[in-house]
Amino acid sequence: MGQVTPDSPSEPTLERLLEHPAIWRGRSAARTATLGTGCRRLDDALPGGGWPAAGLTEILTARSGLGELRLLIPLLATLGCELPARWAAWISPPFEPYAPALIAAGVPLERQLVVRTTDPAWAIEQTLNSGGCAIVLAWFAATAHSSKSTQLSALRRLQLATQRSQVPAFLFRPLDEAAQSSPAELRIFFEPSLEGGRLKLLKSRGGERRPLDILWSEWRKLNRYESKQGKPARDIHDQT
Repeated sequence: MGQVTPDSPSEPTLERLLEHPAIWRGRSAARTATLGTGCRRLDDALPGGGWPAAGLTEILTARSGLGELRLLIPLLATLGCELPARWAAWISPPFEPYAPALIAAGVPLERQLVVRTTDPAWAIEQTLNSGGCAIVLAWFAATAHSSKSTQLSALRRLQLATQRSQVPAFLFRPLDEAAQSSPAELRIFFEPSLEGGRLKLLKSRGGERRPLDILWSEWRKLNRYESKQGKPARDIHDQT
């Protein structure tokens, strides 16, 4: 019977095991695939240099419609141009996406799929498993009828679904959910400012822990949000 040496490719080394995306080593980061944010300083602050290419990312805010969606505009525009064409699924958004602002940012409307449902967790999992989506954006909050354990179980299923599908999912959640545990790979608190916002990593596999103040003008593809008068155009949520 042959012997397997430590250097044999058939036996994974400890270092190779630690590189697996399902293993979290505290402040140190395993090598995982990432997607550029469109903002160099934000890329530098995030573990791996961008958004997780497969996994849950939670963006927590005091309320919806504070400009947090602008964080994902460059990614929506980039993925929207990829071939073969796939959907960007919007699950239970609190407002109607504002088409003129999306078009101005280079986001193809024909690839946006808005899903209205009373069971967003189910819809998120189905879109991730469908093979037809390049990215999922979802508004996910605890309901009066769901226990903490039920909610955590749903989030774990979604995290596994993102890993199977290799599709990123971004969950927009209320700030009061920050105190609850989550299997998400990345959790970010967003607070708006006059010309941008402040970001703080609440949970990450590495990355910058200090608050990061960013300006929308730093985004490579967000300059088209500016009107001819130099004033910001309407946000991508139509709140009227």
